[in-house]
Amino acid sequence: MNQPLRKLTVIVVILFLMLMGALSYIHFFQAPSLNADGRNVRTIYQEYGTDRGSIVVAGEPIADSVPAKGRYKFQRRYADGPLYAPITGYFSVAYSSLTGLERSQNSVLNGADSSLLTQRIQELITGKQPRGGSVALTINPKAQKAAAEALAGRTGAVVAIEPTTGKILALVSSPSFDPNQLASHTYATAEKAWDSYQADKNNPLLNRAIGGDLYPPGSTFKIITASAMLESGLTPDSLVDAPTAYTLPGTNTQVRNAVGVCGDGSGKATLRTALVLSCNTTFAAGGVKVGAQKLLDKAKLYGFGQDLDIGMPTRASRFPQPADQAALALDSFGQKDIQASPLQMAMVAAAVANHGTLMKPYLVDQTLTADLAVVAQTTPTVFSEPISRTTADQLTSMMKDVVSHNPSAAVAGVNTAGKTGTAENSGDNHAWYIGFEAAEKSRVAVAVFVEHGGTGGVTAAPIAAQVIQAATS
Repeated sequence: MNQPLRKLTVIVVILFLMLMGALSYIHFFQAPSLNADGRNVRTIYQEYGTDRGSIVVAGEPIADSVPAKGRYKFQRRYADGPLYAPITGYFSVAYSSLTGLERSQNSVLNGADSSLLTQRIQELITGKQPRGGSVALTINPKAQKAAAEALAGRTGAVVAIEPTTGKILALVSSPSFDPNQLASHTYATAEKAWDSYQADKNNPLLNRAIGGDLYPPGSTFKIITASAMLESGLTPDSLVDAPTAYTLPGTNTQVRNAVGVCGDGSGKATLRTALVLSCNTTFAAGGVKVGAQKLLDKAKLYGFGQDLDIGMPTRASRFPQPADQAALALDSFGQKDIQASPLQMAMVAAAVANHGTLMKPYLVDQTLTADLAVVAQTTPTVFSEPISRTTADQLTSMMKDVVSHNPSAAVAGVNTAGKTGTAENSGDNHAWYIGFEAAEKSRVAVAVFVEHGGTGGVTAAPIAAQVIQAATS
């Protein structure tokens, strides 16, 4: 073999080796990420060639697959589509995309998950049509429906949690959307729905419940500041600073109370009175006394700044290091740099309701085979212990007094505790409320957020009452 041929042979061999290496890398290392990429049209085609499994609530499918004509064998169908859309998401062939549980639980629903290995082997041996597995959710359909009806189309969100386990009983984001339209095999139908949702200024595709957007929590954050104050040695009956106006450290700017005079006007009030009347000045001063690091640590234990997967990814709430003492004072009553999701504030309520132990919230209760046999069961786990039982009991006592002072959050026959919140905003204020059934074994904790809803006591508290009633009846 002459010199030129020898060189050409070496080059060809090297090119073949490089090609083999690249193919091996793609097949063995990049395949999972490529298959999971929502833009991968082949993945979507493959999904529609499978009898995709169901998403189940209280024994009934809220998402399943039905036979379809045309190039795709199955089409996704959503019962009560808008009610559950923030949970299910959508599965669209027109846009080659998956969202919500359709995406996060895709390996189960398409039958590829390792937990369904036995099912796949049986299908291979028998030659049966491949079917996906199913997932059973923790959602309480009565609580879910009550939350959606109480919001009544207003922009906002509701999250309800079972404090003793972490089960998510309701997760509603409003306005919602109809995933059936986006799941249509007719591109024109899906496109019309997509364009409509994109043009809607209220952005129905945004999941406000789990951090699609974050919001200042306003006075509901005072529960975290009160936690730190109590664990610094105070009691609910300790006298604390409660001036009508508080000058932010290092500035000439004053913070005032929405109620004006806090307590008897002496400049002092009990911590209990300050929480019931939601005195901004008390918690601004209290947060500064506690100190930034202790308040940051307390908020982190409640979940701020921590990544959380509830069966689908969520966005972490924010409490950055305060720039100075003035920023800390504002942060201490839920303004300035604090940004939270309704899920996060429901976790705060759930921790207090569960006597100081915060359970990890979760949506998927069971993984099932195509025949609905259980292959995996979620075990409740402790997320953190942000406060002691003594502190939780003190907070519960104070929060019960909040409800007595603001009976719009009361539920007939159920002891309830809560905290209103009115978050200042560039436009109309946001309305918040967090609360729970005050019992030894609390059945529900809830957070309500209404965007530009005004005051929490007027707008958000009655919504929470309806959800608590539904969850405990």
